[in-house]
Amino acid sequence: MNTTPDDFDPIPSTRRRVAVAVGSLKQAEQEADALAVPVGAGAEPPEELGTDAAGLASAGFRGTRGQTLVQIGAGGPVRVAVGTGTADEADATLIRDLAAEFARAVPWHKRLAIEVPSRLTGLSAAEFAQAATEGVLLARWRYFVGAGADEPQLESLLVVAADADAEEVAAGVERGRIVAEACCLGRDLANCPATTLSAVRIAEVAQELGPPAGLDVEVFDKDQLIEMGCGGLLGVNRGSVDPPRMIRLRYQPADPTGRIALVGKGIMYDSGGISLKPSDESHAQMKNDMTGAAAVLAAMTALQAIGCTAAVTGYLMCTDNMPSGSAMKLGDVLRMRNGKTVEVLNTDAEGRLVMADALALATEEPVDAIVDIATLTGACLRTFGVEIAGVMGNDPDVVQQLRQAGDVVDEPVWELPLHRSYRSQLDSSIADLTNMGGINAGSITAALFLEEFVDGRPWAHVDIAGTAQLPAPRTWRNKGATGFGTKLLIEFARAFTRPADAENQAARP
Repeated sequence: MNTTPDDFDPIPSTRRRVAVAVGSLKQAEQEADALAVPVGAGAEPPEELGTDAAGLASAGFRGTRGQTLVQIGAGGPVRVAVGTGTADEADATLIRDLAAEFARAVPWHKRLAIEVPSRLTGLSAAEFAQAATEGVLLARWRYFVGAGADEPQLESLLVVAADADAEEVAAGVERGRIVAEACCLGRDLANCPATTLSAVRIAEVAQELGPPAGLDVEVFDKDQLIEMGCGGLLGVNRGSVDPPRMIRLRYQPADPTGRIALVGKGIMYDSGGISLKPSDESHAQMKNDMTGAAAVLAAMTALQAIGCTAAVTGYLMCTDNMPSGSAMKLGDVLRMRNGKTVEVLNTDAEGRLVMADALALATEEPVDAIVDIATLTGACLRTFGVEIAGVMGNDPDVVQQLRQAGDVVDEPVWELPLHRSYRSQLDSSIADLTNMGGINAGSITAALFLEEFVDGRPWAHVDIAGTAQLPAPRTWRNKGATGFGTKLLIEFARAFTRPADAENQAARP
């Protein structure tokens, strides 16, 4: 029985967008509640801050990286000095973080403004504006905005720029808005209660959001999945009262410069199945076990707007994983889309089962690179913590492009070895392989399982089990579901270049 209110919205950020614009300092003085003024280490601040370096120093502010100081004036907006550090420290990550610190320093102010410095080192005005816009919008995103919310909703952001820079800044602000809104969508989906956001409902969300973003959306129901032989997705779904869905999204620009397939794990709620998880706080977070699918959907809604030139196909493999009399049992053997059989040794190792079907499907079309993303293994959380994702793959070029994308957007990924001697841990006496390796190197054996379904195509696997959830806010990342992966995939697709051997791989029968 669904006890969630009928009007509970799974994607609130798409209904209450923040107004973002470029304007003058005079406009900010008249319209904003709070104005961020960047100040370098040891530098004299701009006049509009209303004090000099000595005055700031007397209050303990020296312009070091990450410092903020709220200045209460007699009239106009509250001024907030934000320290940019020395010139060689300035990069997009710093500006994004500083903008977020500003937004958090004035949590009750609804109309914010941030000034683009007249002199920038290492960053263009557009890059500064994009990073600042992302930082403010992401820091002030909230899933729940109501009577019990901890702070009011942000209404507007004005980016202050000199007339000579206005056009360049406007382009950066627009790019930042697009990326931030996509990331907020990913957060919305991952934070939504599982009872509300079933596999059927996320398919409806994709059908709502896809076409306006230039995406073709196909939804495959249980009967179609049976015809397609998607035994992994169907096996995991056995214990659920809710039917499964596979959602295929296609972004097709004119004269594409490459062909990418993205596969997202969409376990809408993961109880562990018969291998039931313990009843603790981590179990309560398992509504976010579809963060991979959320990241793929959210990222693809931004591709047309950012002018992505690669063709991208996304696969969202969606079901919940529940215990019941009909649930998948330990020892069961599943036949996957590519014909391989899998002995199930642990029903809580279900994400790799649903993604295997999609990886096999992705190889059936011409493709230059396949990337899957999933909250897959606790081993990755224990290895990297909550700020770094793991990446493994069979193509160094694809892995490196993901690492570069992560560095650009501050969603870092770190490579683990795809150590193939561990493949023997997946051997089965009654099937082609098992779904579970030994007690050690769980992230690597999970990736080795997935590699069995890519047919040698250039491929990388991103494990976001640690980064999908934060216990406390940090800079532009909020407590709860982070939306990690959305920005990573947007940047990867935007900057994608075909791996050296992609043409030969794609031509294989």
